[in-house]
Amino acid sequence: MTTFTALRDQLLDAAATFAGAPGAAGDILAGMVDDVDRALSERLEIFPVCHHSPASGLAMVRRLREKQPAVIYLELCEDLRPLLDELRNCRLPVALQAFATDIAGFPAEWAPLSIVAPITESSAEYQAIAYALETPGVELVLVDRSTDHVFQWAPKENTESDAAGPTGDGLHGDAVGIEIGDLRPRFAELEEYLLHHGKVRHWSEWWDQYVEQPLADADYDTYRQVMVMIGSLFRRLRRGSTTEDEDRERYMWTRMREHLAATGADPARALYVCGAAHAASRVEQFGLAGAVPFEITPRSATTWQYGLIPSSHSAIEAQFGLAGGAVSIAAATWAKGLRRSKIQPFQLAGQKGAKTRAKKALAAVRPEQEVTDRLSGFLSRPPVLDPLDEAELLEWSVDIVRLARRNGYLASTADAIAVFEHSILLAGLRNRARPTPYDFQDAAVTCIEKDKVPGRRDVRRLCEILLGGDRIGQVGYEALPPLARDVLDRLQPLGLDLTKRTLQRALLDLTANPELRPCSELLWLLRKLLPQDAIRPIMGSRGLGESSIQESWDLGLGKYQRSLVELGYEGVSVEQVLEQRLRRAVHAPDATAAVALSAVEDALVYLGSVRLADELGRRAVELLAAERTVDDAPAVLRRIRVLLNYFRSTEAGLPSWCGRFVTAGYAHYCTLLPTAFTDEETGPAQVAAMLGFLFGMENLALSLGCDHTQLELAVLQSHPEAPAKVALLWAARFQLGALTMGELRQRCDDMLANPLILPTVPQYVSGFVQAIDPAPALKPFVVELLSKAFGTLPDAVLLPWLPKLITTLRDQAGDLIPGLVREAGRTFPGTLPAVDAFVPPWSAEIATPAPPLSSVPRGPATDLLATHPAACDALATLLGVEGAWQEGQVPGDREVAALLDRYPITAAALAAQLGQAVVPGR
Repeated sequence: MTTFTALRDQLLDAAATFAGAPGAAGDILAGMVDDVDRALSERLEIFPVCHHSPASGLAMVRRLREKQPAVIYLELCEDLRPLLDELRNCRLPVALQAFATDIAGFPAEWAPLSIVAPITESSAEYQAIAYALETPGVELVLVDRSTDHVFQWAPKENTESDAAGPTGDGLHGDAVGIEIGDLRPRFAELEEYLLHHGKVRHWSEWWDQYVEQPLADADYDTYRQVMVMIGSLFRRLRRGSTTEDEDRERYMWTRMREHLAATGADPARALYVCGAAHAASRVEQFGLAGAVPFEITPRSATTWQYGLIPSSHSAIEAQFGLAGGAVSIAAATWAKGLRRSKIQPFQLAGQKGAKTRAKKALAAVRPEQEVTDRLSGFLSRPPVLDPLDEAELLEWSVDIVRLARRNGYLASTADAIAVFEHSILLAGLRNRARPTPYDFQDAAVTCIEKDKVPGRRDVRRLCEILLGGDRIGQVGYEALPPLARDVLDRLQPLGLDLTKRTLQRALLDLTANPELRPCSELLWLLRKLLPQDAIRPIMGSRGLGESSIQESWDLGLGKYQRSLVELGYEGVSVEQVLEQRLRRAVHAPDATAAVALSAVEDALVYLGSVRLADELGRRAVELLAAERTVDDAPAVLRRIRVLLNYFRSTEAGLPSWCGRFVTAGYAHYCTLLPTAFTDEETGPAQVAAMLGFLFGMENLALSLGCDHTQLELAVLQSHPEAPAKVALLWAARFQLGALTMGELRQRCDDMLANPLILPTVPQYVSGFVQAIDPAPALKPFVVELLSKAFGTLPDAVLLPWLPKLITTLRDQAGDLIPGLVREAGRTFPGTLPAVDAFVPPWSAEIATPAPPLSSVPRGPATDLLATHPAACDALATLLGVEGAWQEGQVPGDREVAALLDRYPITAAALAAQLGQAVVPGR
């Protein structure tokens, strides 16, 4: 015979009557009673809790003051224990966090690993923590698996495990949530049935009505037995594997037995705080008498960092799938329960809002009373309905109307009366005498909400604000990591309270106040490392060789405190963190030359470290030589140009790695150019960037030993088929002198005259526009080509062709269009009267006949050119000039000849000096 034998038999009879025969229902009901009996019979007292439950918090306060245990075992990751002492420096709610970026033994796509365990003032776990830390002689032991084991035991295809998965919330980020006491059916049909017959919308509302309210004023034995029974029910009626839950229970009981054996603590003076479902465990290791060993696997080589981050009620709700406002309502219920029961909660000394109290030593051990069956009476009597609190409901109704009017709603006293009456009506329909906050919220939405929300907040959100609001925690200065404290200290000259969550404006006059220059440099560093909205420059810029005179910043470090804390996990200063990130980026498996060049620029801009820039630059040369694609060619060209221009402006000049990068890039792109022209996966932008590198860096590359023949051979071996790439090839041949302007113009004229090629003309134009970068001399020709197209093509061809031209230019050469427009502005007249008389330059070149050739007199220069015509022939071919050599003629300037005949003395003396005879007329 046991304490609950009578209840067990009663439930078995009820199951048999209900089902017609003993079966699964009887086994479940009997098993629930057995689980309660087993949990309450254990020598180590088990305290079942539900996460963020005010009823659990109130019961915990009562039990701690009555029992005053010397050891508290808490279901929380054991490696989070050092963080608990820092809670006194924080304003709740906050979250304990474990964070890892350098992972070992886990899939790479899981990085970074992050776990959060939110703590609220109304939670039972916080009351236990505050009691243990503020009472001399009490030891607090965390016994749940480590954060490393959370991911070790998680399925490789799903990191959520039994904890709440990532939500992407602004305060918790993508962390995995850990909760103490998850009491929610994992049997969808059961939850749906309970919600339907309870006439509620969400599980939080059902739990508040049928568990929180009845247990808020219950005695400890009743609370304990009911919670274990609920945990047993949900544990038995669940789908999915229970392996991880059972391993956690084995882990916790193993740790508790080890601690008791090591310290010799008395189990009668200990308290085990865990989720109600774990209190109904049936594993072999359950209880202090469980002798079956459980092997705890070692942790992986992952390096974990620990800290506190701010949390909020809304973040907790989003993390664990609770109804909006559920945690705020729970906090209001907790405060109401404290006032009604007149009990004093436990608080950490030094915490914001906490009262200073003298620490009391542990009292003498009180004899434990025998466990009696309180469960039968709780289940057999109807629930005690709270009487209607008209004063409270009336206050809510008036306040919600006031809030609604402030937020743009046309609410009146009649709406307050309607909300009051409607709340009572909804509570009656849902079988309760006292309207709950959920009833009030539904009534307010029904009576006040309109078709359109006039402001930023709707009525449901206003109700949440009225009933407690979204309380947001804050990590105190002393609890911050060293990096975060260093940042706040270095920004003190700004004279701003950066712990506030509001956005603050900082104005820096760096000329009048040069002492603010270090603050400016730190802000730019934080801008690089933190989310964009945390540090936002309004005025001022930072780049290579740039220095602002005045700056204006919007600072939101208080709102983004979590990001600042996580930054502290990576190093002790922001400079060290950035240096580590840059090195990590250039040595990552997916690192490219463009990434390395960007890292070089960041090292110079933000750190001013030439040593680090040289190291990263040498890595950029290695990455460029190892690349087999040209996908990053535009970024490489853009960044190396900026860096070369910067280094040329410095006193030291170009570093050695820049020369090696240019020579390696010249050879690299010459080798890949023929393939890039024909490869369908390589776009025209990449080919244009390659040509820009080869032509733009050619002078430097040739001076460093490269061979121009490489480029000529690469262009000769290129045979593209795509129209844009064909245009780029023509531009490259023109730049090399292998194609004259006349030949290029003739090819484009033939293209415009061919109706079969017209649909592809926009792509040709796109190629020519992109060729402006490697061949700037083509700008006038591109303007000519577009002008001819718009002037000669008929509307039937031009109108369908125009949208494609616009979209092609926008997608493929959008950044080059402004330069083309400026060139067109220089070509066309700027006034309206000049348009009628305007003759395009290319039309003038074609229409104007060549002037007649004048006879060239013979002389030493003409004789030399006629004797060696090869140089002139090559120059004429390059310039596109056609013609033949003239016969030399006698100089036709008779006036000069007559003058010399009339006065021959000077010519004779010169001839005598030169040893030649003077011939008249010569």
